[in-house]
Amino acid sequence: MSTPCFHVDAFTDRPFAGNPAAVCLLDAARPAKWMQVFAAEMNLSETAFVAPGKTHLQLRWFTPVAEVALCGHATLATAHVLWSEGIAPKGIDLRFTTKSGVLTARQLSKGRVELDFPARPALKGKVAGAALAKALGAKPKAIVKVADDVLVELASEAAVRGLTPDLAKLAKVDARGVIVTARSKKHDFVSRFFGPRVGVPEDPVTGSAHCALAPYWAGKLGKTDLKGYQASARGGEVECQLAGDRVLLRGSAVTVMRATILA
Repeated sequence: MSTPCFHVDAFTDRPFAGNPAAVCLLDAARPAKWMQVFAAEMNLSETAFVAPGKTHLQLRWFTPVAEVALCGHATLATAHVLWSEGIAPKGIDLRFTTKSGVLTARQLSKGRVELDFPARPALKGKVAGAALAKALGAKPKAIVKVADDVLVELASEAAVRGLTPDLAKLAKVDARGVIVTARSKKHDFVSRFFGPRVGVPEDPVTGSAHCALAPYWAGKLGKTDLKGYQASARGGEVECQLAGDRVLLRGSAVTVMRATILA
């Protein structure tokens, strides 16, 4: 058995920037255990597995240690591979059946991709603010629960960029990850994403986090079209549009490597 696999940098228009993902094109669904060990072998923040389905393509995402319910950059990478490799007709929307419902990818001009994802607005519920502040080493301006993550607003962009959190303490926070954000001068907002609990110390550019950032900042700024910058070491820009209970995410991707899985 041989399976095509691609290494793609997402939310960037140049190699070795943005967020890397592995994309595996399966001819049939594989056991979750196999997908998990392969994702651990890749050791990227996400590995995407796409397989044929009854009505739509099936898509699942795994970090090196866990399956996740939603991933933006690996979905963008998957759509990019399907179109650029000629597997899917160009100009035809792609629909994926996932743990977060049916997700759509639309091809834009100049190789850009638009993802139609569920919005993740703030939820009611208490968060252990004191422990979280201690883990981050910063004083939060606001803390809210968003789906399976926690969103923390800091007072300034400099505070977000300068964070050196205690990852061991962050891993004890009852959440998939911690989104840290602040207002930005060049963009509408800046952010970083830490997910040590699911094997991702810091994610370079997190599409799913922007499903929470878009409604959060739309409410604060009074606008539905937003531009965010994720200030990781690699960095990446994400265009967001809040459309009711959906968020449209736009970005580019670059294939870095093609390979064949022999196992």
